[in-house]
Amino acid sequence: MTEIVALIPAAGIGSRMKSECPKQYLNVVGKTIIEHTLSALFEQPRIQQIVIVLNPADTQFNQLAIASDPRITTVIGGDERADSVLAGLNYLSGFSPERSVWVLVHDAARPCLHRDDLDNLLQLVDKNSCSLAVSSGSFCGGLLAAPVRDTMKRMLVSPVEKISAVNPLFVDHTVDRNGLWHALTPQLFPLQLLRDCLIKALSEQARITDESSALEYCGHRPVLIKGRADNIKVTQPEDLALAEFYLSRKSKEHIV
Repeated sequence: MTEIVALIPAAGIGSRMKSECPKQYLNVVGKTIIEHTLSALFEQPRIQQIVIVLNPADTQFNQLAIASDPRITTVIGGDERADSVLAGLNYLSGFSPERSVWVLVHDAARPCLHRDDLDNLLQLVDKNSCSLAVSSGSFCGGLLAAPVRDTMKRMLVSPVEKISAVNPLFVDHTVDRNGLWHALTPQLFPLQLLRDCLIKALSEQARITDESSALEYCGHRPVLIKGRADNIKVTQPEDLALAEFYLSRKSKEHIV
């Protein structure tokens, strides 16, 4: 059977959160954000290994109880997300070539992942074995995503470097939201394919903002799997209250 390995890039310092520690170590509903994230992944029995990519200066992860879980391995990451993901892929590429491995990349600061979404995404691995998908030559994996619901605005590009009340941002035009989706995580791709695409994209200095964009750069078309809108990424201080609400509700659902 194809193996599913989760990869968690967690080398960022979370500067936008304006906290004393990286956002993944903030406490919400009795646990750190990253502990909630890992627990959500381990709810799916097909995930038996998680590789966490840490900042070289990280001293907090090993202090968590979950750090001793034998299913977890840590490696050192790079300056950017793509560099950290590649570091994890390089580690995994040392596996025996006979092993069929797909990598599930998930943000450390997305603790509200639901099992249903995860199960739906993992179905891509099974669908990959069907003759139609293989014969198309374009089936490469996919990602959770949510349709854009708000009106989207494109800002007017201004030569003014510093935005203020005197130099405000202006709307250039309204963007047609039909067909637009918010990219979420996890994102799921074959190990070697994702590694090859990331190496190519980074070597050619392409703008890579998530794993899907690396595959898109190389001509692939990942599958969009509709996911829940409450799969939020904790980025800003105000996200903490929302994460607390969703996690508290999820905990009550498990009790029931």
